[in-house]
Amino acid sequence: MHNKTSLAEFVVAQREKLGLSQEELAFKSSLTLEEIQSIEQGLELFLASTIRQKLAKGLRLDNKQIKKYEAKADFSLAKSSQMDIIREQILLNSTNPNFVINCPLCGEKLITRIAKLYDLEDNLVLHPKARCSKCPFQLLD
Repeated sequence: MHNKTSLAEFVVAQREKLGLSQEELAFKSSLTLEEIQSIEQGLELFLASTIRQKLAKGLRLDNKQIKKYEAKADFSLAKSSQMDIIREQILLNSTNPNFVINCPLCGEKLITRIAKLYDLEDNLVLHPKARCSKCPFQLLD
């Protein structure tokens, strides 16, 4: 069953099945050699959708075939109180260019922004948004 196969093992097997070197896969995928090596070494457990799409193209697969080998994150680790704190910190530090907040799941840097929306009465409503640069964590509304 595919659950026991890691993303790294799957990518290596698919690349070898096509008879490609890492360099050739990088070229066919429009990715850097370093990105391919990082994936194949098991350093990447989750892929950004753009990376997954490029890799799928290079391996002649559907990106869903790759996604099923990515690790599954346990979002229950991020409690709602933590989410509220993250939202508050984003709103308070939105103008600070040195502001960094870390992912509650993996500790990597969160990519943050504030969505500016308007309600039915044309009042500005600020929605803090965040996603992890490494794992699939997202700050959900």
